[in-house]
Amino acid sequence: MAAKKVRRGRFIVFEGIDGAGTTTQMDRLVNWLRNRGELAEPTAEPTTGPIGTMIRQILGGRLISKPSGGTPSGIDRTTIALLFAADRIDHLQNEIEPHLAAGRHVVCDRYVLSSMAYQAVDVDLKFVRAINQKAPAPDLTIFIKVSPEVAMQRIATSRPDRDLFETLPFQRKVAEGYAACAEAYRDGPLVTLDGEVSIDRVTTEVQRAVEALL
Repeated sequence: MAAKKVRRGRFIVFEGIDGAGTTTQMDRLVNWLRNRGELAEPTAEPTTGPIGTMIRQILGGRLISKPSGGTPSGIDRTTIALLFAADRIDHLQNEIEPHLAAGRHVVCDRYVLSSMAYQAVDVDLKFVRAINQKAPAPDLTIFIKVSPEVAMQRIATSRPDRDLFETLPFQRKVAEGYAACAEAYRDGPLVTLDGEVSIDRVTTEVQRAVEALL
């Protein structure tokens, strides 16, 4: 008797500026899928792997050296973009693809679209796209849209420490990047949701979008 073919899992990605609520909605979606009897795994970028850990340290300022004059030397933004791309390929090979092949859905907090929105603020967009060309398109991208002002208010009340991306001027640029890239450069189906309504309402809309996918 031939072995039963395993149904490939679905790859679902949440996108949005810092403070949009992507992590909350990812966790809720994973719980919802599991309650339906589906196999689902949450994950995020940057990852907790060796490259992702380095990125988190950079963003938190822990790897920015201070010369004798006391001024941070900084790390080139092109280097950061390359690290994100490298972390993504490692993520795909060692976590995302194995889960999908085993029939588990993977729900990811940020993916290629976030690189285009964030890294392209300081790095040429064509370069960012080129270094991420080996990353396959998700089965569904859910973009949670909030204004930078609302997002920063949320961050101010929930996070004692901020990374180098979490400033209002930068988030405004990122929001512009998402607006430009969500339609012109994204790959695969994309649903845009209003992230300024209640959390429960966003969750309902997320579930509706994913149910249509399944």
